[in-house]
Amino acid sequence: MSVDNIKMAQLILPDVKITAQEILEKYPPRQLKEGAMVTRFAPSPTGFLHIGGLFTAMVNKRAAMQSDGVFYIRIEDTDKKREIEDGVKIVIDGLNAFGIDADEGFCPDGQKGDYGPYQQSQRRDIYRAFVKQLMEKGMAYPCFLTEQELSEIRAEQEKLKVNTGIYGKWAKYRDITVDEAQKLINEGKSFVVRLRSPGDPQKRISFKDAIKGKIEMPENDQDVVILKADGIPTYHFAHAIDDHLMGTTHVIRGDEWISSAPIHLQLFYVLGFKPPVYAHVSPIMKEENGGKRKLSKRKDPEAAVGYYYEQGYPKESVMEYLMTIANSNYEDWRKANQKEDNKNFPFNLKKLSLSGALFDLVKLNDVSKNAISIMPAQKVFELSLEWAKQYDKQLAELFERDRQYATEILNIDRENKKPRKDIAKWSDVRDYVEYMYDEIWDKSEMVLPENISNEDGIKIIDAYLQKYNPEHTKDEWFNTMKEICEPLGFASEVKVYKKNPDAYKGHVGDISTVIRIALTGRKNTPDLYYIMKLLGQDKVKERLNSFKEKLS
Repeated sequence: MSVDNIKMAQLILPDVKITAQEILEKYPPRQLKEGAMVTRFAPSPTGFLHIGGLFTAMVNKRAAMQSDGVFYIRIEDTDKKREIEDGVKIVIDGLNAFGIDADEGFCPDGQKGDYGPYQQSQRRDIYRAFVKQLMEKGMAYPCFLTEQELSEIRAEQEKLKVNTGIYGKWAKYRDITVDEAQKLINEGKSFVVRLRSPGDPQKRISFKDAIKGKIEMPENDQDVVILKADGIPTYHFAHAIDDHLMGTTHVIRGDEWISSAPIHLQLFYVLGFKPPVYAHVSPIMKEENGGKRKLSKRKDPEAAVGYYYEQGYPKESVMEYLMTIANSNYEDWRKANQKEDNKNFPFNLKKLSLSGALFDLVKLNDVSKNAISIMPAQKVFELSLEWAKQYDKQLAELFERDRQYATEILNIDRENKKPRKDIAKWSDVRDYVEYMYDEIWDKSEMVLPENISNEDGIKIIDAYLQKYNPEHTKDEWFNTMKEICEPLGFASEVKVYKKNPDAYKGHVGDISTVIRIALTGRKNTPDLYYIMKLLGQDKVKERLNSFKEKLS
């Protein structure tokens, strides 16, 4: 360290009293088993959580969990212009809603862990100490370029068709003296602190990406800003210090950061830190017009994590689906381990898509239907009620009026070998149960099948009402359906009708369809016998007679 460098550091950062070495001593290395990964998810408090962010957070959590490591959440808020009120809470609540909870860092009830604070705006003094250390070593300098000068430099570089930025002859203040700096400060000139890059663009760096393999790029020769005019560090500088102090072993992040890797690796080098392993995740894609594009925050509502809890997708469904696009062998594992917790799946970073996984809402719905179909009725009731309290208050009131009735509706054709798969998300529940509640039942679509005339419909209802007995067992109930077939010109067996269709108006299935439509307005529902049991004798008769009147 030269005397001039020490004087320059003191001139620029006179208020920094703690040294970088003293800070390092406050953050001892983690005592973890060999091979344990320390990963992090580091969102900005913009209040928007992209589904790609949730995906990346999941990958980080899985990598740490499977290696008996640590997953933490750090808030990167060096760019105050993008921050919104309650932005941190919105992001953390969004992660938590889908089961992404941290071992350390930010949680719904605050911060926890020994390597904090886990918010960059609370770590200002830490960063400034390392800036001062770099200045003392001659690795950083104050730069007084104005916005106008920066614009003029950029215009000249674009005209010459060379890389834009501050480097080489354009780094005007690279060799500024202490006296020159003092004079400009006395004149009230604003400044930033820049890295004095040791890079040579003719040389190349290479690093092994844990997902994409070996990556080679030119060295960074840009004198990037490490401390802004307001005294806040840039993201580039802050993240390098945080990842070292917090013991991060693997930085798993979106591949839009690959272009910044030369800067980041250089910062680790000049700070004297061992860089983490980088793993760059490809973006989640959407198919459009035969091609693929990134899932867009502006164009696609499904890009926002908020879309999934507003629609009522259970967290199990969303995370199950994200696992299918994270590792291609997950679906085969799930088929062989249908009731296994997916935490037991042998997740592998190397199996992540290199080109970007396609996001398919249709497939998500299928995955979600499967997940909901194997949930017990009580859980379906509780989760759908919790969702409805916020997004469908009328349905919530109906459910809370008689919880047992609602649970029994949801239990029809559930908890058996082949459960129905009608519900993909909690917003589907209203439609699924509506005919069980007069208050929300829409009868406008009640029409008979094309092969049944109104006259026959009336006869079928009359005949059934004469035979209807709410005490019947299921077999007795179905036999009643068969008994009224022949006198009305319908076959009591489907196979008999198929052998000689011209001899009959239809078959027993058509008879039960008329009754089904009269009671529910639909041709397809869960088990009609149990629907009738729940509706009760009075409601069944009322609805049958009401539909008969409509037909006449």
